Amino acid sequence: MGFLDHLEELRWRLIRAGIAFLVAAIASAFYSEFLVNEVLIRPLKESGPNIQLQNLVPYGQISLYLQVVVFTAFVLAFPFLVWQIWQFIEPGLHETERAASRFMILFISACFFSGIAFGYFVFMPISLKFFAGFGSDLIANNIAVQDYISFFLGTLLTTGLVFELPFISYVLSKIGLLTPAFMRFYRRHAVITLLVVAALVTPSTDMVTQMVIAVPMLLLYEFSIFISGRVQKNRNKKLMQESAS
Repeated sequence: MGFLDHLEELRWRLIRAGIAFLVAAIASAFYSEFLVNEVLIRPLKESGPNIQLQNLVPYGQISLYLQVVVFTAFVLAFPFLVWQIWQFIEPGLHETERAASRFMILFISACFFSGIAFGYFVFMPISLKFFAGFGSDLIANNIAVQDYISFFLGTLLTTGLVFELPFISYVLSKIGLLTPAFMRFYRRHAVITLLVVAALVTPSTDMVTQMVIAVPMLLLYEFSIFISGRVQKNRNKKLMQESAS
């Protein structure tokens, strides 16, 4: 394909991805009341009885609903968006790499959804309960709804991207920039770094709470070593077969 043909292919991939996003947005808008009341606000209400959300601008609630719908649509359409990107780059891959495309889409989506689930069911409750119980009883915890939605969506998006570490390790190992030996050599440094990160992102000073955040990240690092090892093993096996032939 020529350069203009590639641009045309990319245009249609983006159009298909946009259509999928639009369909997901329409479905999300239909359930927007449930998403706002039961998914967005419920974790905050369960963290403490003395927390109230406040809308400080005329268009605040409209902006709130739009952000919830857009974010939900992105999460729902994520596998299809990744699939379209993969379909665009697939013609440039080897046959064995093409055969693994379905696995890769599933792998990327599973990592992303696992990160979203971890952020919502683990990190958010721990953080909100700490924020609700911290400070003086003479100060009312009235939170601007825009600040809360930014914290909520930012947390879920961050944890979703952090959980893509195994996939990033796979890609870097595939192109030869990362090896399991390198990751094992710097394992102690990585452990210390991840523990520090867990202590910084966890508002509570409780060690148990910090370990709840740190353990999944440590497991992700070990899983990334395993993935890098598998990639290197397959590469060495392929090189041996080519040299034998």
